[in-house]
Amino acid sequence: MSRYFSSRFSGLTPYVPGEQPQDQQYIKLNTNESPYPPSPAAVEWATAHTRSLNLYSDPECRELREALGQSLGVEPDQIMVTNGSDEVLNFAFMAFCDNENPAVFPDITYGFYPVFAQVNRVPYVEIPLKEDFTVDTDALCAAEGTIFLANPNAPTGILLGLDEIARMAASRPDRVVVVDEAYIDFGGESALKLLDRYDNLLITRTFSKLRALAGGRLGYGVGSPALMQDLNTLRYSTNPYNVNSMTLSMGLAILRDKETVLHNRDSIIRVREETEAELKKRGFLVLPSSTNFVFARTPAMDGASLYQALKAKGVLVRHFTPERIRDFNRITIGTREQMQAFFRVLDEILGGRS
Repeated sequence: MSRYFSSRFSGLTPYVPGEQPQDQQYIKLNTNESPYPPSPAAVEWATAHTRSLNLYSDPECRELREALGQSLGVEPDQIMVTNGSDEVLNFAFMAFCDNENPAVFPDITYGFYPVFAQVNRVPYVEIPLKEDFTVDTDALCAAEGTIFLANPNAPTGILLGLDEIARMAASRPDRVVVVDEAYIDFGGESALKLLDRYDNLLITRTFSKLRALAGGRLGYGVGSPALMQDLNTLRYSTNPYNVNSMTLSMGLAILRDKETVLHNRDSIIRVREETEAELKKRGFLVLPSSTNFVFARTPAMDGASLYQALKAKGVLVRHFTPERIRDFNRITIGTREQMQAFFRVLDEILGGRS
C-alpha cells in the first residue's frame, strides 16, 4: 500500500471474490452464477436504453420499484434499489451498527460481513454454527446488536425456517434483523410475509443468481418505509445514481419474463438434486442445500487438494480455508452438461487415487 493510505484501514482484510480467470476456458462452478443467460427481452431493453446514456439514471428507480412492489406484494416505499445486494448490505452496516450496536452474524457465512464491519469500523460478534452446520438461533437471539443472517446460508446452503427468523425479530424489537435472501428462490420461503409483523426486519435480495444478472449488478432491500428512509439517507449521501439506466431496464424486463425465470429455476433445482445424488454415490458428505450450489466433502481427499486437482483439469469450484470447512468445496450447479463434465473429471481424479 502507499504511504498515503489511511491508518484507519491498515488492518483491513478485503473480501476475496471468486476467481474470474482469463487465462483459459474453465467449467466455472465457483461463484454461484446462473448457467443461463438473462432473459432475451432484458438484453433488448438494455440495448434500447443506450440512446439515453447521456442522461443520468432515475435516482428513485420508480418504474422498477413499482414493478417489484407488485411482484412482492409490498408498497414501493418499502423498497430501495441498489448496485447489487452487497450495496444495501453495506448501507445496513453503516445505518444500524455502531459501538453500542455491534454486528452479529454466524462464524461460517457470507465472507463480506466481517469486511463490511471492518471497513465501517463497527465491532462484530461471530456466533459459531452448531455441529451440524445449522444456525444457532438461541445464541443469535441472546446476542446484543444488529443481526445479519444469510438465509439460506452460504457457503453451507442450509435454510432456516421462518419461525426462527420471527423469533429473532421478536427477541429484541429495538434492533434490526437483516435477512440476506440471495438464494431464497432455489427452495426457501421468503421472510417477506413477516414484514407486516416486524418493522425491525430488513430483507435483501439480488438479481445475480436466479435472474442471471450477476454482471448487471442489481439488488434491492425491502422493509418498513422508515428503514428505507434510513438507507436512502446514506445512498443519497454517497451515490444517488447508483444503478445505471440499462440495468434498470433489464431488471424490468426480467420481472416481466416470469416464464424464463421459472424454467431456469426448475432446471437448476433438478440438476442440483441429480448432483447431490451423484456425489453421495461417490461417498461424499453433502450438506442439505436450498441454493444453486452444494457444499460437499469426500474422505478420499482433502478439500484444498481436490480443488487444485479440479482446477488443473479445467474445472473451478470454491474452496474455503477456515478449519471447520477446509475439507469442503462449494460446487455451483451448472447445466446438466456442465455437471456431467464435472463428474467425468472428478472420477478421473478420484479413480487415480484408488
